[in-house]
Amino acid sequence: MLISNAFKTFLQEAPVHQSVWLEAVQKLGAASQLDRKTAALVYIGILAAVRLESGLAFHVAEAKAFGASREEVISAILAGMPAVGNIVIQALPVALEAFDQAVPNSVGHSEG
Repeated sequence: MLISNAFKTFLQEAPVHQSVWLEAVQKLGAASQLDRKTAALVYIGILAAVRLESGLAFHVAEAKAFGASREEVISAILAGMPAVGNIVIQALPVALEAFDQAVPNSVGHSEG
């Protein structure tokens, strides 16, 4: 699974912070009332809306591993259009390339 250079640097250079952050992410995930696929799709939509394309490849592959379709990934990205406008379309090429290359059951730890 593709992890951005920024996140790799975070893992290597700040392992204590990464550990604390990962624990918080896991606890927030456990508290969520959303199933894993829906949560992954929501997160993709948020990444697109805030223009954090660097984390998309990881989270798209994660969503695919949880059973998300290509069309669901597209819909998750475009769901933010009414709120933030067409900036979300910048995420489409990155997300779709990641989806097409992702192995369906390759879920690891979460990248921001």
